[in-house]
Amino acid sequence: MSVYTPVTDADASALLEHYTLGELELLEGIAQGIENSNFFLTTTTGRYVLTLFESVPREDLPFYMGLMDHLATHDILCPAPMKRDDGAFVGELNGKAAAIVTRLEGEPHMHPDADDCRATGRILAAMHVASIEYDAGLANAKGQEWREHFAQVAAPRLSRAENDLIASENRYQAMHDDSVLPQSIIHGDLFRDNVLWGEQGGGVIDFYFACDDVLLYDLAITANDWCVTREAALDPARAKALIAGYETLRPLTELERELWPVMLRRAALRTWLGRIGYNHFPRDSHMTIPKDHEFSRRLLVHHIEHARELQESAA
Repeated sequence: MSVYTPVTDADASALLEHYTLGELELLEGIAQGIENSNFFLTTTTGRYVLTLFESVPREDLPFYMGLMDHLATHDILCPAPMKRDDGAFVGELNGKAAAIVTRLEGEPHMHPDADDCRATGRILAAMHVASIEYDAGLANAKGQEWREHFAQVAAPRLSRAENDLIASENRYQAMHDDSVLPQSIIHGDLFRDNVLWGEQGGGVIDFYFACDDVLLYDLAITANDWCVTREAALDPARAKALIAGYETLRPLTELERELWPVMLRRAALRTWLGRIGYNHFPRDSHMTIPKDHEFSRRLLVHHIEHARELQESAA
């Protein structure tokens, strides 16, 4: 979350006239994250989050709003989108599509232990199971086609060694057929800062990478953030705990266990490419906290060099 488009108290008050959420008490910009403009919004009826969508295609917003609404009504602790007086989830503010969702209480666990990972695995599985009944779909905008295209766009900004590694990994990933693995809607970005822990447990935020894709890939994205060391290596104990928590609700198939190292590599590649984009092609922002793309490169190298050990973590 960031602030690319400023919003004044007067702007927020004007927007609230289209909701039954009371009057504005406090508006605060949020620096964490990098995709949209986000603000904590406190009114006389409660605490919310206001989002102005900077890069998310407007036509995709009904999918995201509907997904959060669906999950919130299926026992998943996540932001619930607020309906405007006209019944829509999405309006407009300062030339951008805008939405208001409930604000979750709690803080992220930035140094998770095995118990945190086990709980997170169960949360992810619960979302996967609940999403089966959601009747909308959305293709992954950051899938194979994007990975290969963006590699060409970024090539002039990177070293020969970096370009060679990306090209090699893209060729490797293209060899694997996704259609043989279980698929549904994934969160796509379940990093540590997207789970807030409070009295009710872990609540999930930031669904704007959600899409249809391989469920194991979502688990790998999560493992690459929750279960790694400072040296950019997978911690076997935390990885096993994450998978164990996940399997309490959705056991992995034997083929998923076999392809676990492949998905870990794919997840590391996508995150690396994404962070290369944020660092080499930054957007103007009043508040933002960029993330380390070099760490993701080293994690990908680790996964390539330790395939056998990674296989054992999913056994």
